[in-house]
Amino acid sequence: MMLASALLSLISGQALAADAISAEPATVHDWSGVYVGGQIGYGFGRTDAAYNLPNTPTIRGSQNYDTDGFLGGIQLGYNYQINSTVLGVEADFSGADIKGHSDEINVGGGDTYDTKVDWFGTLRARAGYAFDRTLIYGTGGLAFGSVENQYLNGPLSGFSEKNTKVGWTIGAGLEQAITDHWSAKFEYQYIDLRDQTIDYGANSNTTFDNTFNTVRIGMNYKF
Repeated sequence: MMLASALLSLISGQALAADAISAEPATVHDWSGVYVGGQIGYGFGRTDAAYNLPNTPTIRGSQNYDTDGFLGGIQLGYNYQINSTVLGVEADFSGADIKGHSDEINVGGGDTYDTKVDWFGTLRARAGYAFDRTLIYGTGGLAFGSVENQYLNGPLSGFSEKNTKVGWTIGAGLEQAITDHWSAKFEYQYIDLRDQTIDYGANSNTTFDNTFNTVRIGMNYKF
């Protein structure tokens, strides 16, 4: 009887200990902290080149053409989590080969337009909601980049403008924590680097709208 009682007490103690362990709350991922990472992606858009030649009204109008190309870069940011709400700020910088070429403006004349984005960056606020290790967020803020627009009216003649433009961006993303430090993300952004005008002479010019979209995948390491 004494042996049976001792075994019963041991089994009961182990069961209570197991219940206590199972009752402990599950660990919730903490998104707060400084992080750094890298990303690659693709940019695509459609440039609207509106030209104004007052002395030649028959060819006044606009030309639309696609731009696209690959990009890649780095990002640095900080998150602060309040319950399930995650607020933060992020800066990124990307090299790019986003470019496009129009059809002939005057068929048979050889006149064309070119656009190219060499690099761009953003400085953005982020706000999202965390489902433990999954973060869904929106983002928006300042955008800047190097844009070159050209008007080519022959193989040896043309006009071009290349400047660092400043505009804005808005987007959204999904980030998944893999470990306590590493996470992977997918992000979309719409970027507007503002219009750029090439002047040919008095009241003769072409204005290019410098907008494009980006889709990117990346990895972050949180310290």
